Amino acid sequence: MLTLTLYGNTLQTWLTAAFLMLAMLAALSFIKGLIVKRLAAFAGKTKNDIDDLLASMLAQTKFWFLLALSLYLTLPFLHLPGEITRVIGKIIITLAFLQAALWGNAVTSFFVGRNLKAKMGEDEVGVATVYALGFVARLVLWAVVLLMVLDNLGVDITALVAGLGIGGIAAALALQNILGDLFGSLSILLDKPFMIGDFIVVDNYMGTVEHIGLKSTRIRSLSGEQLVFSNSDLLSSRIRNYKRMYERRVVFSLGVTYETPYEKLVRIPALIREIIEAQPQVRFDRAHFKEYGAFSLNFEIVYYVLNQDYNLYMDAQQAINLAIFRRFKEEEIDFAYPTQTLYLHTNTPRFPFRVHETMPGQVAKS
Repeated sequence: MLTLTLYGNTLQTWLTAAFLMLAMLAALSFIKGLIVKRLAAFAGKTKNDIDDLLASMLAQTKFWFLLALSLYLTLPFLHLPGEITRVIGKIIITLAFLQAALWGNAVTSFFVGRNLKAKMGEDEVGVATVYALGFVARLVLWAVVLLMVLDNLGVDITALVAGLGIGGIAAALALQNILGDLFGSLSILLDKPFMIGDFIVVDNYMGTVEHIGLKSTRIRSLSGEQLVFSNSDLLSSRIRNYKRMYERRVVFSLGVTYETPYEKLVRIPALIREIIEAQPQVRFDRAHFKEYGAFSLNFEIVYYVLNQDYNLYMDAQQAINLAIFRRFKEEEIDFAYPTQTLYLHTNTPRFPFRVHETMPGQVAKS
């Protein structure tokens, strides 16, 4: 009975090969379980990520892969026809490709999970970026594995890849606007020109970024309405991100009358510097007598607010303006206002006189 021949091997040889395959399968399953258990226990005691990754990959090792590996190790004990050997070889290689895809998916999931844990609750844009990159990585991985499996099974993937390329070009032309917004979204997520919560200005529109999606970005304007920009249109615009402004440069001017004495003109820059330096979170830069205006002597003042908060800037500017008004009043320095002097001559030389044009509500002086 044991000498019965089947496909070039005796029944005894078949039974021996089956016993060896089962023994190898049991040994491989035992080794896998032992290593996974030991690695999991060891990973809990260390801060190294490598052991966590190895444990995650081994946990994804499937029973059917161990069975295929045991069969592959048993084949040398059998003498099978070439056609059967080739079929079994293709099946084993296909299962090996699928197992490799699962290992690659485990690696991707491990890094995605680790980055999500680091960014969750702190960086919503970073979370979206991790999700998007993880999806792309898995898509590429399984596409490559599928092509390798088809090639192993004898399918001509050259024509398939060429067809996919032509189809991809046609689809890209038909969906170029959508794809433009999609790639714009990936560009925003990776390059991070702005993040959720940033206050930005786009052309004549301004507001706080609320949401960054695959096709559009939504901004809440100062007046309350929601502005929706397509990602491709947003990236082609000039964007000013005020959230990343570490300090605000402020330039303002004031003018005094031409009747101001020289001694008081000289004192004005130092007086303004004293006022600005008395303000909190403000750094004085300069104050200069800049120019002779049409009706005033003009001073230009520059200082920095050491915070990007707009309300803080307005509070500081208001305090500076009030302090300048009070000090100028104490020093009897007059602010200039728009005036024009007209000289009128009559035929009688003894009656020349001047007329000052003033702004509405102001008193003319002659």
